[in-house]
Amino acid sequence: MTVDFSRMQAPLPRIEDHGGPQQPLLIASGLRKEFRLGGGLFGGRTVVHAVDDLSLTVGKGETVGIVGESGCGKSTAARLIAGITPADDGEIIFDGESFWTPRARIDGERRRAIQMVFQDSASSLNPRMTLTETLAFGPRAHGVSSEKARAYARDLLGAVGLPPARFAERYPIQLSGGQRQRVNIARALAIRPRLLILDEPVSALDKSVEAQVLNLLVDLRDQLGLSYLFISHDLNVVRYIADRVVVMYLGQIVEEASAADIFAAPRHPYTRALFASKPSPDPRQRVSAPPLTGDPPDPVNPPSGCRFRTRCPIAESVCAAARPPLAEMDESGPGHRAACWAALPGSGHSLSPRVPASVPGSVQ
Repeated sequence: MTVDFSRMQAPLPRIEDHGGPQQPLLIASGLRKEFRLGGGLFGGRTVVHAVDDLSLTVGKGETVGIVGESGCGKSTAARLIAGITPADDGEIIFDGESFWTPRARIDGERRRAIQMVFQDSASSLNPRMTLTETLAFGPRAHGVSSEKARAYARDLLGAVGLPPARFAERYPIQLSGGQRQRVNIARALAIRPRLLILDEPVSALDKSVEAQVLNLLVDLRDQLGLSYLFISHDLNVVRYIADRVVVMYLGQIVEEASAADIFAAPRHPYTRALFASKPSPDPRQRVSAPPLTGDPPDPVNPPSGCRFRTRCPIAESVCAAARPPLAEMDESGPGHRAACWAALPGSGHSLSPRVPASVPGSVQ
């Protein structure tokens, strides 16, 4: 299916580009989120460290994939960036302007710049609203007349492959999972955002429908000049759609690189274990021993230093002493960063690369 938006008359203006193509669309810096849980009648309060000092950028027209095990903080990070859940600390810059800080609320005009598509396509739609009413709701909330909003909703249905003559007056319960997800995508596009955050958008779909939705997203990105923050546990999906990949573990980023670089040469032990656990249809490539054993540590009381060290096969004393920085990997492609003492020259880890002799003060 080819998406054609050339004849659509959107009733809302597109949010302008202020900084040019070289300026990142989104810069998230130092985002932190803790959830405080009650301990019962006599117990104390516990703190879950969901996201800890997360910083990332999304370029204009770029798709950034976020991967990691369940519970690593991917969805929480997405909600922080979208402004759905307020962060405890940090800042978000959108196209060179402040989008969110702990002391500034997001106004309506800026809020529509970032929209989110959720994993559960059924529960994220109002079962009592027809598809036309669902898609017209956002434009109407931004001042568009009911007549124009409903006409635009019908155009959006056609653009995502749902002919309005058949689907305009249907309810969500009358749709398949793939059709509901198309409606969710159309609803996110209805107020003309520039960044879509997609939280496991195809995980509940079978493979044939998954491919259709992914191709739709690629067409939308190219035609509308969108940027994506794409969250998924499916590495094959991320490899297909992402330009750059961010790997999270226990609320922190442990590796970041272009999709080509990170799949060709992952540098962090967790990334290598994550990639090695990917199922293979080739029986000759199957492994008998699991590449990653044990459960992630308790986020209430995370380990000192590197949070992966309790499951890492190459952990040493330096890994417990201090948290490794997310540093550039000199031998890898540009922008390839990893938080691992074994990959950082001169760190004191037995596997760390030797510091070049030409560096003043280097220890050989």
